[in-house]
Amino acid sequence: MEEKINAILTLLDEHYGIVKCHLNYQTDWQLLIATILSAQCTDDRVNEVTKVLFQKYATLKDFAEADLEELKQDIHSIGFYNNKARNIISCCQRLLTVYGGVVPSNIEELITLAGVGRKTANVVRGNIYNIPSVVVDTHVKRVSNLLGLTENTDPAKIEQDLMKILPQDHWIRYNTQIITHGRKICIARRPKCQECFLYNYCDNRK
Repeated sequence: MEEKINAILTLLDEHYGIVKCHLNYQTDWQLLIATILSAQCTDDRVNEVTKVLFQKYATLKDFAEADLEELKQDIHSIGFYNNKARNIISCCQRLLTVYGGVVPSNIEELITLAGVGRKTANVVRGNIYNIPSVVVDTHVKRVSNLLGLTENTDPAKIEQDLMKILPQDHWIRYNTQIITHGRKICIARRPKCQECFLYNYCDNRK
């Protein structure tokens, strides 16, 4: 398994290198909000919405004091916008009252924020604080299973599996590389197996 993993990581580095986070942001709290919005939604759609959203709500206080119905309309093109609007307001209020407006780096504290689970917390930890973190989104879940790196379907268990077998210096970039691979080549409904440089390591190769 170790030889296989090293080969996969080498190929990912050769083809994609260091890939930056696909969500656009300038501050820690903007990344947090963007990641909350990205659940069950494409990063491209989120980036379209936040381009306007982060101009209208320029500070954390603006979000904390936002009118719920107005915020719902501002993000209505994103899935589950009703719950996300409530979570964003609640999250920002807690950030201001409990954490002084600073997004915490501790995962136990992060997941106390409304709308924040381990995936969102690890996105923030990895991209803001450079803390080695494994982020399990739909692409990482699917491609990791295809590569035989995990047999689990539960994101928390996949996270633990990957943490055991991947070197820490690859934890953050594995996520962004696999997202890129899942979008360009290993597309869920129409995988380009003939173009896949990881084909020989895929348990589901056709």
